Amino acid sequence: MTQEREDEMKKSILSLLLTVTILAGCGAAAVTADDKADTPALAETSAEETSASVETDEVASNESEDKSMASDVLMIADQGMFSSGGTVTDPIEGEYDPATSWTDPTRAGNTAHVDHANVFYQIPANDNGNPIVYLHGYGQSRMGWMTTPDGRDGWSDIFLKNGHAAFLVDQPRRGEAGQTASMTMDGFLDTWAEDSKEYRAGDQAWYTHFRIGLVAPERYEGSQFPEGEEAQNQFFRQMTPNTGSFDQTVEAAGMSEVLQDVKDMTGNKAIYITHSQGGGVGWDTDMTNVAAIVAIEPGGTPMEGSDQFNALLENNVPIIIYFGDYIDNGPEEIMSTGFWAGVRDGAVAFAEAYNAAGGDCTVVNLPDEGITGNSHFMFQEMNNDVIAAHIENWLGEHGLN
Repeated sequence: MTQEREDEMKKSILSLLLTVTILAGCGAAAVTADDKADTPALAETSAEETSASVETDEVASNESEDKSMASDVLMIADQGMFSSGGTVTDPIEGEYDPATSWTDPTRAGNTAHVDHANVFYQIPANDNGNPIVYLHGYGQSRMGWMTTPDGRDGWSDIFLKNGHAAFLVDQPRRGEAGQTASMTMDGFLDTWAEDSKEYRAGDQAWYTHFRIGLVAPERYEGSQFPEGEEAQNQFFRQMTPNTGSFDQTVEAAGMSEVLQDVKDMTGNKAIYITHSQGGGVGWDTDMTNVAAIVAIEPGGTPMEGSDQFNALLENNVPIIIYFGDYIDNGPEEIMSTGFWAGVRDGAVAFAEAYNAAGGDCTVVNLPDEGITGNSHFMFQEMNNDVIAAHIENWLGEHGLN
């Protein structure tokens, strides 16, 4: 095959892939093998290749390159946004006057829709029927699942390419679900709080606690966290405070509604991926519509015999829990090392009790798997695809991919 002909063939394939991607984004069906035969550019190429004498190694090389290009294209059949759950406040005392509207400082007669979750969803063209609901941790929003500090594919894109619909949540009182009736009172964790007298900065504190490095901008030796000033800048700018005080009951109620809505939309239970503080919310969520839980360094695990523990068992929910690096080998002098060691040991004890009671729980300590250098934010780091593949293998073992 001449270089000129090879270049023409590549242009034809790229043109077709671009057309398919645009159509899929508008809700069109994926192109099938039969459709390809009706595509002039490909039909012409096929005829010419049939009559041409092509070396076997050239064909294999071109096919490999074409498959590589196709596998890197994300085709979305449908996407949108909705809110789940929440409440409506009682009307403010008095009668609403439309003539004065928002200029009435008493807000007489007004109500407010508050404490709901907000969901952005994407359905891939190759939907495999096993949707994933993503719940962020403290100080985060759904953005953390969608990208990385250095701009690579986040987990939502990686799993979308594998056929898993993505339902990305901002939990009640956070991000795009920020509407609530009372400003946060938590002056310890949240940057803005009603009982705080000044802004509570926390870049370095969270950097240390999340085990990225001892003090920003340094990273631990062998770290998989993206390197460079701009990556750290992007990471810190993901931080998102609560608008209202964190209330696990309110958060779990919102997430239960999300899972019900996902079941209604897709007809299937969802794989539930949680992170950090979101792990606690995850355990409290109604398990009726949960197919499996993937907990990324949850802040804790259920006590044996608790309502959470029993609900997981009753609904036969398989669980896998992941922990990163710099726990056994973290600096001994800092609080965070002991904290995360205790959390992981608690997860191991939970798994033993859950499995003994007939459940299915695996705790993965990534360094034991030969996967090293990961912080609390393993889904954003340079080997996030390796960890995603580890999860996908586990899902496959449970018939969920």
